[in-house]
Amino acid sequence: MTQSLKGRVALVTGGAGGIGEAICRGLAAAGATVLVGYNRSADTAATLAATLPAAEPAHAAVAAPVTDSQALQALAGQIAEHYGRCDLLVNCAGTTRFVPHADLAGLDDALIDDILATNVRGPFAAVRALQPLLAQHGSGLVVNISSIAAVSAMGSNVMYCASKAAVDNMTKSLARALAPAIRVVSVSPGLADTEFVKSMDQAWRDEQAGRTPLQRLAEPEEVAAAVVAVATQLTFTTGAVIPVDGGRQLS
Repeated sequence: MTQSLKGRVALVTGGAGGIGEAICRGLAAAGATVLVGYNRSADTAATLAATLPAAEPAHAAVAAPVTDSQALQALAGQIAEHYGRCDLLVNCAGTTRFVPHADLAGLDDALIDDILATNVRGPFAAVRALQPLLAQHGSGLVVNISSIAAVSAMGSNVMYCASKAAVDNMTKSLARALAPAIRVVSVSPGLADTEFVKSMDQAWRDEQAGRTPLQRLAEPEEVAAAVVAVATQLTFTTGAVIPVDGGRQLS
């Protein structure tokens, strides 16, 4: 039942990050041509694109600043010109900062605006820009990378949790609005063991793993596997939120 992604073109925003990189590698392994979207990490994105398995057309790093709607519209035009299609959009770009939930003053307006612009408006703007390309073959797919913070309300700060709840709600709204030409799905990880997380205090990491029924953190590759599964196997799924959290919501 698994479908190859050979000949398909996928854009991954935030593709140079820890989870984004794993998603790019997973989609490339499944046969897709991957456009590694970046904001500031141009060199990292270019290096990643160059190390992916060969594809035709070739992988590339592309500037995809999700808070700049005009830049996203321009990128859509470039993709149409150079590739003629975009079959899959993975909205992986995101931002946050640790602020204790009770520290309301610490969650200043600038940080709130940055989180909402990147985590909520950004995915919508990317879908809006790429909608014609995603719809043209009648089988487009958008995967929004969410978080279990959307339902647990436990995360790096209050607004981050709210932003991911908005993403899941938007996933359902867009799935309804864009069907049948475009499917829209959220993949919702628990805490993933990226290089950033590995740099944190080991006792804190152990505590987070201990609160998870499977007693460990998610690997970025497991999040990527869920994205690939939605693209290649779960082809009758839309408007769903798929957890990759080791059962964390049960604890």
